[in-house]
Formats: sequence, structure tokens, C-alpha cells
Amino acid sequence: MLFYFNKVRYPTFSFYCLALTCSMTKKERYRFVIDYFQKHIPEAETELLYDTPYQLLVAVILSAQCTDKRVNLTTPAIFKKFPNVHSLSKTNFDELFPYIKSISYPNNKTKHLIGMAQKVVKDFNGEIPMTVDELIQLPGVGRKTANVITSVVDNQPNMAVDTHVFRVSKRLGLVSSSANTPFAVEKELIKNIPEEMIHKAHHWLILHGRYTCLARNPKCDECGLKAICNYYKKLPK
Repeated sequence: MLFYFNKVRYPTFSFYCLALTCSMTKKERYRFVIDYFQKHIPEAETELLYDTPYQLLVAVILSAQCTDKRVNLTTPAIFKKFPNVHSLSKTNFDELFPYIKSISYPNNKTKHLIGMAQKVVKDFNGEIPMTVDELIQLPGVGRKTANVITSVVDNQPNMAVDTHVFRVSKRLGLVSSSANTPFAVEKELIKNIPEEMIHKAHHWLILHGRYTCLARNPKCDECGLKAICNYYKKLPK
């Protein structure tokens, strides 16, 4: 089996050894990772279920410190009762809370959703804004959520850094050891990933962290990126 890297053909095992024993440049490391994901996850996308920007925003607000699976079980009833931002803006805590009580931090998220909807109706004519600066004005929306909305809905070159993106980027050596905040990691990733791939790279890193590069028991034996992984190199062999 042959592996192509920088237009040079290597047997897979030989390239694996080369990567482990030689120091790669930052550009080569990114190229390796991008090539791998383009081949193995060519159609990466969010696992949250939605049909409109409004629905995605609701789902992303609910997903903070909660699994996408749980959110996807919860949102159909919400969207049926509150099909748009106008209907959500007119509800109250006691009416909305029962739909959200199975989600983590339901009290805060209930308040955030109502506040978000009311501000969208009041300040944005009922249309979900599509810039990071505007989105972060909404209750319950921080930089990470704003980056998700703009990259998923509009393919903008914004990188949302959640716990998976942060962990995978550090382990693979995509960012420097001094990048100790989500914003620092975001800046380095955006600097090194081709602009047209940033919106998809966000999902690559999330999915890899969610299913392979787990926090406690990473599945290194089945990982196709271990050849260039700093974390793997430090494991006892």
C-alpha cells in the first residue's frame, strides 16, 4: 500500500517510520492531517439535527456540556411547539422549561433561549444574524457558538474550539504548547489551515475527538494519525 505525501510515494509502513523518527515542519504536519481527513471523512458535518439557522442556534445553545444525542432527542418537541424565533420569543420560563429539563443546566438554558429569541426579534428583525460580532450579543451565545453557526450555516472560515478540538489539536501537535486557551488554539488553527477548509476542519477534529481520540482512553491502535501524534509518541511501547 502506498501513501502520497507532498507528491512523493511512500509505502505506508516506511512513511510511518519516517514520521516517527524525523521532525516534521508545521506545514507538513498540517498537510498530513488534512490529507488523512479528506480521505477518511470527506463529508464531515455537524451531528446536530436542524433544518433552519434558528433550529441550529437553539440546538447549539442546548448542546453546551451536553451530548448531541441528548439534544437531538429533545429538540423535535421544542421545534414543534416553537417552530420559529417569533413563537419562542413569546413564551415564558414555565412553558419552555418542561421541554428542556432533561438537558444539562436547564434553568440557564431556558432563560438563554427566551432571551435569545426576544433579542433576535427586537434587534435583528427576526432573522438570525450571521456574523460572530452580532451573534455574541445574544444571550447564551459565546464565541464558540457563534463560530459554529457561521461556519455551519454560511461556510465562513471560523473555527469553533470545543473540548474535542482543543484536545486533538494539542495531541497532534497542530498548535504550540503555549496555546492554553480556546482562543489561542483557534488563532493557530485558522492561521495554518487553508481558508476554504476551515469550516470542515472543525468537524474533522470534533469527530476524531469524539470517536477515536477520546479524553481518557484514546483508541490509538486504530488511529490513522498516530504516526505524527505527539501524544502517541510519549506512550510506553
